[in-house]
Amino acid sequence: MKPVIRHLESLDNPDIFDIYSNASVMEHTSQLQYLSTDTVASLFNSPQNYTLVAEHDSKVVGHVTVFQSIKVRAKHCASLAIAVHPEIHGKGIGKALMNAVIDQSDNWLNITRLELEVHKDNLGAISLYKRMGFEIEGTKRLSTFKSGKYIDTVIMSRINPSYQLGA
Repeated sequence: MKPVIRHLESLDNPDIFDIYSNASVMEHTSQLQYLSTDTVASLFNSPQNYTLVAEHDSKVVGHVTVFQSIKVRAKHCASLAIAVHPEIHGKGIGKALMNAVIDQSDNWLNITRLELEVHKDNLGAISLYKRMGFEIEGTKRLSTFKSGKYIDTVIMSRINPSYQLGA
């Protein structure tokens, strides 16, 4: 399946909300379940963020958002958030979104460091991120409360391969 990757539009908000209305998606985020449509829209429709969506059969089935640092000395850094509709998991949507956001970050947004946090039990996501060039930097122990217990969060990053130390 080859999705169309494009920039988020306000008309996509109902589809993004549909993704986040699934408990299997929400359990892997830092958000609480049962978010309102306005809350979901505000997470990704900000001028400081850069959101790409994956569209299949005229429906948005996934997104990836770059949150660029607002700190003056860290403008070369950005964090990522990604979600794919559970009905379409395993069809290459996450990989397509990651490829697109890495291209945008490396070649258009002047991002040297992409970073993300992922729940330690989200093995499929960790595997994808490793295939995309992300490396594990560490673990935040007992950092998230999920399903009635505390779990660890893994910190991962990817440095733009064209970056040369001291250059």
